Amino acid sequence: MASQRSQPEVNTPQSSRFTDRIKRSLSSILTKFHAGYFRISLSLGGQALLWKTLIGPTHDKSTLRHLVHKFHPTAFLVLWSFALFILILLSLLYILRCLFYFKMVKAEFLHHVGVNYLFAPWISWLLLLQSAPFVTPKTTSYYVLWWFFAVPVVALDVKIYGQWFTKGKKFLSTVANPTSQISVIGNLVGALAAASMGWKESAVCLFSLGMVHYLVLLVTLYQRFSGSDRIPAMLRPVFFLFFAAPSVASLAWESITGAFDIASKMLFFLSLFLFISL
Repeated sequence: MASQRSQPEVNTPQSSRFTDRIKRSLSSILTKFHAGYFRISLSLGGQALLWKTLIGPTHDKSTLRHLVHKFHPTAFLVLWSFALFILILLSLLYILRCLFYFKMVKAEFLHHVGVNYLFAPWISWLLLLQSAPFVTPKTTSYYVLWWFFAVPVVALDVKIYGQWFTKGKKFLSTVANPTSQISVIGNLVGALAAASMGWKESAVCLFSLGMVHYLVLLVTLYQRFSGSDRIPAMLRPVFFLFFAAPSVASLAWESITGAFDIASKMLFFLSLFLFISL
């Protein structure tokens, strides 16, 4: 009986140490985690949308497109499911960060680079929505999800673009950096999703908002960052966002007009030129 009574006393310190380790590990993860990690889900969402486009119905009878159509749809389902799992995991971690380390989230929101990455989770969800194999456009669920993911993008637009006009310390010429183009991509991805639903006016609204600010950003960044040695080394990879914006714009305009016309081709060749330049 004595040994049975002493057993809980021995196990209690071990269980408490195990709990403390879990808490310290979770705390370490949440303090180091930030919205920049959503670049992972952003890339996976883009790959899922690309894969769905390649295996979808088309009138193109080229050899490459015919070869891609031979791939089994299961590969696309695996890729989309993996992208969804990663995005859900990252979203849960960021929600926990908001609950337990709100001051860090607020500091990230006020930072001129960190605030741009807050667009990334919503862009990722919009990409997965468009590539979803179970949700089709022009359905109620698609409409609701589009509103749920597009409204935060517009709200962040108002915050960022508004401070460029009104706050002296937040002028575009002083806070502009290559990550500022993520906000443009958010508008263009939202326009692409709206056009797939047949909402032409909403698509044109988001498209015009994104393209106007892209032109302003392009000129500002071109004048400011004429040499790569003038920006921090950690930000140099985001230079590739220069051709990401016109590429998405080309797809969005094609969805709006229903044809790969002159405007879409101009945006495509612009993105190709920027890609070669970088």
